[in-house]
Amino acid sequence: MNTLPKPLFILSAAVLVSCGAQSSDPSKEMIKRIDLKRGEIISCGPPEKQFGTVEFDISCDKKVKKDFNLAMALLHSFEYDEAEKVFARIIDEAPGCAMAYWGVAMCNFHPLWTPPSEPELQKGLKAIEIAKSLSRKTDRESAYIDAIEQFYKDWNKKDQVTRCISFEKAMEKLYVSYPDDKEAAIFYALALDASAKPTDKTYSNQKKAGAILQALYLGEPNHPGILHYIIHTYDYPGLAAIALPAARKYAAVAPSSAHALHMPSHVFTRLGLWDECIQSNLVSVAAARCYAEAAGIRGHWDEELHGLDYLVYAYLQKGLSDSAQNLLDYLSTIREVSPANFKVAYAFAAIPSRIALENQRWKEAAVLPLHVANFVWKDFPWQEAILHFARGMGWVHIGRIDSAGVELAKLRELRDTLRRRKDAYQTGQVDIQVITCEAWILFRQGRPREALQRMQLAADKEDSAGKHPVTPGEVLPARELLGDMLLAMDQPAKALEAYEEDLLKSPRRFNGLYGACLSAERSGNKEKAVSYYRQLLAIADNIDSTRINALRHGL
Repeated sequence: MNTLPKPLFILSAAVLVSCGAQSSDPSKEMIKRIDLKRGEIISCGPPEKQFGTVEFDISCDKKVKKDFNLAMALLHSFEYDEAEKVFARIIDEAPGCAMAYWGVAMCNFHPLWTPPSEPELQKGLKAIEIAKSLSRKTDRESAYIDAIEQFYKDWNKKDQVTRCISFEKAMEKLYVSYPDDKEAAIFYALALDASAKPTDKTYSNQKKAGAILQALYLGEPNHPGILHYIIHTYDYPGLAAIALPAARKYAAVAPSSAHALHMPSHVFTRLGLWDECIQSNLVSVAAARCYAEAAGIRGHWDEELHGLDYLVYAYLQKGLSDSAQNLLDYLSTIREVSPANFKVAYAFAAIPSRIALENQRWKEAAVLPLHVANFVWKDFPWQEAILHFARGMGWVHIGRIDSAGVELAKLRELRDTLRRRKDAYQTGQVDIQVITCEAWILFRQGRPREALQRMQLAADKEDSAGKHPVTPGEVLPARELLGDMLLAMDQPAKALEAYEEDLLKSPRRFNGLYGACLSAERSGNKEKAVSYYRQLLAIADNIDSTRINALRHGL
């Protein structure tokens, strides 16, 4: 990596500040050291490159205004590489434009994705230092720069959560100081989402962000950031319906963004709208493949695998196991993905696990392999744990308790690794898998009371934790598994309660509806059994499913 030692870089920036001259621009050498992404904007959408409408007021030369608004539209759709290219073009044309360097720092932040890598943190910090050194900026622009600096400052001393909260507080101050600045309001809403506590089930940050965005939407119906962040803001059980109008519009507003084509499926998944989810991800996966080819990416783009995970999940809920299996066969041919990040590892672990577990192909689940690709599994303990969880559930269901115990031991090891890394969320996710495997081993060992206690604990923990945005849902929801265990213990009335509670969080899940129908029938609740059976037929009509056929004959 071509970098300048930090003390020398800061000294160079300080020299610029001390000069104080209105004409002083950063040298070409200083700009070069940022290592900006460059090139033509790549889009696989309409030829006119539709990314939505953004109007961001800046004090820079008027000749870069159009490009700046384009860069902002790309940034709001998380098209970070393409946005940075446009900011780089602005810097080449107007090197004294402080807000272009702010834009570069924002491109390397990606608040709702994985934390920035060290090179990205270094890049963001260098861009901020140049932005701060430039005197030709307004007080408002200085406030924007100061706000994003709060995220990058002391990145090697403070954790991601602390720095996100600092950014949020700075954006709140900017939002209050400039009440007429719509972009300040939009980025403050994003900051609220980024700093929200996963354990806060009142969704206080999200509701505050949603109120801001909904008010702005009335006057800015084609703003990509407003639509995009509304979807993220309400991507939670009980809230997702609020985002449905935005979800159904976002892809049409920014059809040239692969991420904009995929993002509505978050809401469709939350609401069990499987046909819309499938269509959304078919289009986004196709756009991601096109992007990879146009960008000269070796292998596949990570956004393609992200879309495939959602697509497989939706196919399984429709009972389209053959369609899901075809995608798994395709996935097995992929050996190189760029960037090789947490989304990629997640897809490689979750897709085969979902297909085996949701179809109760226990022998297949027990021997699932770790996919070989251009990343190292030890870098992604949470994702690797998914495969060991699937194996454990597979072994326990075919009566191989000893082999299930081996997988349980590996899950505990991965949980401890994450705990040492101080990743509370991912530690909690693997802990739920540990407790679930313990519960099913206890059940198979003939210890039902202890098994139910552990399974209830796992379900409660999962409800309080919530899901990560990278996933359409757990590979098997813990409360759904609680229903399975109760049904296996011949407690259908209690099983029905568990399935119904889970369906409130994950509506129209195939296995949830199937379990609710079966348990209702066995507990003598004919009316509910018929209701759930009809719901199953509504989502899987004309599908040759052995489970639906079994229900059809039983009712």
